[in-house]
Amino acid sequence: MDVCFFGGYDAGYPRNAVIRRGLEANGVRVSQCRVKPGGRFLVRYPLLFSRWIGLAKRPAAPPSFLFVPEFCQKDVPLARFLSLLSSRRLIFDPLASRFETKILDWRRKPEGSLAAWWNRVIDLWALKLSDLALADTQAHKDYYCRQFGLDARKIEVLPVGFDDHIFSKNLVQDRPVSKIGDLPFTVLFFGSFLPLHGVEVIIQAAQQIWMEDKTVRFQFIGSGQTLPRVRQLASDLGLRNVWFENWISQASLAEKIVLEADVCLGIFSRTEKAERVVPHKIFQSMALRKPVVTSRTSAVEEFFSHRKNIFLCEKGEPISLARAILKLKNEAGLREEIAANGFELVWEKFQPCALGSALKKILERHF
Repeated sequence: MDVCFFGGYDAGYPRNAVIRRGLEANGVRVSQCRVKPGGRFLVRYPLLFSRWIGLAKRPAAPPSFLFVPEFCQKDVPLARFLSLLSSRRLIFDPLASRFETKILDWRRKPEGSLAAWWNRVIDLWALKLSDLALADTQAHKDYYCRQFGLDARKIEVLPVGFDDHIFSKNLVQDRPVSKIGDLPFTVLFFGSFLPLHGVEVIIQAAQQIWMEDKTVRFQFIGSGQTLPRVRQLASDLGLRNVWFENWISQASLAEKIVLEADVCLGIFSRTEKAERVVPHKIFQSMALRKPVVTSRTSAVEEFFSHRKNIFLCEKGEPISLARAILKLKNEAGLREEIAANGFELVWEKFQPCALGSALKKILERHF
């Protein structure tokens, strides 16, 4: 089996990096025909076409599949054309729809606007032109079918998982879940501060906890759309248990999680999209044997169980989040049991080799 990743995508983005490595670990030959993300299609299409021609001229057999990774909806029409020319199957992994992200989550334009219509059309054509589409959760699959009228048989679920080279078992060997010494109990959030993350809810929970327990420290790593107003909210509330840090390398982040975090956080907003996703950060934190607190959603409950391998709170409710964090702080046994069970589960089912095997079986079953 041969798969060519095609489009203007970020080769370092965790979703496609995990899938590429997972396929290779399962004996699949993987190649890439890519350009940098962004840029107008009038420039991107000729570059992709010329690189595809160069790939097709190589002595090795041409790929059996063209695989268009996350966020590359606009590259699907060209991929469809090339797949028809070469009698190859086309797989598309949107990860999120443009309409869902730009209109429903980021709210850049009203739902009834021309921009909303156009983004929905781009999503629709990308999904319709593909021979097979992937969704990261069943909830996302159901959304694609409902929103774009797709046949459920055309979509398969493949969770996002984590990169085991970065979030490695080697980092946690022989290290206890609980820190030793006088270091404060640290609750860690890392991410790009998207609306679906609901970081304002975390700040409000930090305020609630500050009034009850001043030994809990909240650490935020990253930057993005909501960071300015989150910082302002923390300042307005006069919180002294909150620290912000800019992006660091993925390797440094993994080290910091292991050495400093007692609890890691998922997502907490009330947006529609939050109900359908299980972000990388949840799998990554579990892979480093840390207990995770996140909102109770149908997507999360597809993979995880409350108080067994994750701790769930009510979506968008700061008091519920605060109660969850204090519960785990005060019950070390529960905290360590959840961390251990989550660690075991993600290393069994959600590391690259396991996901690559699952995708290979999906392709064999369909084609």
